[in-house]
Amino acid sequence: MNHNQAQNSFASGLSYLAQGARLLKNKELRRYILVPVLINCVLFIALSSFLLHYFWSLVGSGNTLIPEWLQPWVAPFAWFVWFLVGVLFLIIYAYSFNFITNIIAAPFYGKLSEVTQKLIAGESIPQESTGKMLLRVFSRECSKLIYFLGRGFLVVLVMILIMFIPVINSLAPLIGLVWGAWSMAIQYTDYPADNHQVPFPIMRDLLWRHSRSSLGFGGAVIGCSIIPVVNIFAMPAAVIGGTIYWHNELRQTQQAKAESANS
Repeated sequence: MNHNQAQNSFASGLSYLAQGARLLKNKELRRYILVPVLINCVLFIALSSFLLHYFWSLVGSGNTLIPEWLQPWVAPFAWFVWFLVGVLFLIIYAYSFNFITNIIAAPFYGKLSEVTQKLIAGESIPQESTGKMLLRVFSRECSKLIYFLGRGFLVVLVMILIMFIPVINSLAPLIGLVWGAWSMAIQYTDYPADNHQVPFPIMRDLLWRHSRSSLGFGGAVIGCSIIPVVNIFAMPAAVIGGTIYWHNELRQTQQAKAESANS
């Protein structure tokens, strides 16, 4: 593992997911990946079928939603509107796939992150009972859910308002992608942070301090989440990559902050 790579850069953030993908074949991690992949397969079939059906239904009824006298004026811009709608659907698809999977597979991902930490750094975290671990994971997922719903509502509101402003409306998908990347960075670096019992607000602050690598890592995850079949394996790869990211960058900053506070 290259620990001397440039830190807090978009390129370094991208590289962590690639490193995570390479470790999917590691025999020590394989048994912790199997159950999440099976869960992902079931969700992939269900969610893809639902969203595709809903999207094509929306396309089919699109013209009926526009008054007949207005259709000649709207027609030249229809391709652009459907392009924006398609991008938004892809963002919703990727975000929903990650969100539902992480709720179900959180305990497995926490263990995968723990084993990855031991593999790359030779370190083990303090052991705890299964009941205590499940309670901690559930509490942490609730904290993330509250954060994602609260901030996500504001982001969606801004995107909707922007879509009614000519020219600027092209920024709506970009805002969605940036928010998606930030959310994915939080989601997948939180597993190692939680294993080390770092509070959720402190973990977010560490990501903000490494905003470029965070957006690079989260952007790579959201990009892979959009691609069918690839997204099945992208989630465990993101957990492994997020653990490497934590070990290479975020943990060092957290330790430096702790030392500075104690001096």
